[in-house]
Amino acid sequence: MNILVLGSGGREHTFAWKIAQSNHCKNLFVAPGNSGTQAIATNLDISVTNFEAIKEAVIQNNIEIVVVGPEDPLVQGVHDFFLQDEALKNVVVIGPQKAAAELEGSKEFAKEFMMRHNIPTAAYQSFTKDNVEDGYKFLETLNAPYVLKADGLAAGKGVLILNDLEEAKTELKNMLVDAKFGNASTKVVIEEFLDGIELSCFVLTDGKDYKILPTAKDYKRIGEGDTGLNTGGMGAVSPVPFATEDFFNKIENQIVKPTVEGLQKDNLPYVGFIFIGLIKVGDDPKVIEYNVRMGDPETEAVLPRLKTDMVQIFKAMGNQTLSSIDIEIDNRAATTIVMVSGGYPEAYEKGKEITGIETIEDSIVFHAGAKFQDDKVVTSGGRVLAITSYGETYQEAIKKSYQSIEKLHFDKMYYRKDIGFDL
Repeated sequence: MNILVLGSGGREHTFAWKIAQSNHCKNLFVAPGNSGTQAIATNLDISVTNFEAIKEAVIQNNIEIVVVGPEDPLVQGVHDFFLQDEALKNVVVIGPQKAAAELEGSKEFAKEFMMRHNIPTAAYQSFTKDNVEDGYKFLETLNAPYVLKADGLAAGKGVLILNDLEEAKTELKNMLVDAKFGNASTKVVIEEFLDGIELSCFVLTDGKDYKILPTAKDYKRIGEGDTGLNTGGMGAVSPVPFATEDFFNKIENQIVKPTVEGLQKDNLPYVGFIFIGLIKVGDDPKVIEYNVRMGDPETEAVLPRLKTDMVQIFKAMGNQTLSSIDIEIDNRAATTIVMVSGGYPEAYEKGKEITGIETIEDSIVFHAGAKFQDDKVVTSGGRVLAITSYGETYQEAIKKSYQSIEKLHFDKMYYRKDIGFDL
């Protein structure tokens, strides 16, 4: 089969790496891809939201499966675009249709979905600039810390957690009135703060049945000890040690099943990955958010543990026979440490040469914000590389990743040295 992966990050390099191992994959394309995908696939210089150019590439290269990495094309309706086009409608698209992608596209939509299907989550209310005063009053009814979420997509940076009431009111005004996150914050969801430890659950669904992939925990903050600004993710650990069998059963029965059944009841067609951001409060899981694709950098820790052929899984999702597939998981732990450009998540420089990649033996190097330039691999984004290792324990895996990082270099390189500190 000829397969196209949409995206250019570490998640997409991991997908390409996994798909390339399958005997069912004949030709693999990634659009736009990066230096990592270039080594194992054909990169196509196409934006993930340029649907007409994607259509041309799909027809030209006889693509049979399209795997959508990032959220933007899903929220903009790439799956619907394929279904409505006579030449594309038989192509399998891994990713939900636009109506279901609103689970990530709108925090309010997701909250209403959870309330409708009795899925445990934090109490909330949503506000616009027209009722910002009501937002101030609602904040006054809550205890600190205060959680403000931009309703729309803000590249993982639209959530603020603040300890001071006056600061929370100021930030609410900044988001709603001064458009701090642009169109993403024309509406803001204010939530009660849930105190606990976070983890992510990944579900595959063909619209009818589901399979659960290994859990993972990622680290969003730039600074050690989970301090500083939010990022796209600085590292990940899989499996999550505190997710006991009993806790996992609660996740499946109280959250996964009602989510998949809720999609069917609400007539929201969904073929793809559901990423459920969870928090363990006491002994119970609650949903923080939904994403309608795999997470990054969790993908770099989860997919390497998947032993089942990825293309067979995608084929089964496309023809609604997912229940017939056995998902086999590697018992070893896998951990990912992300190396970023100095200054990220704020301003940073690009074009720095990366050295040492070819010397890595005990880890897998997934490229993210990296590209080939003049026969060299150089930085092209904030999150540059993700270093994944296996271990009998997560501690052993983390140690291997850090040992590998010592062989890598680029100017102003930064990474957290405490991934897994809270486990």
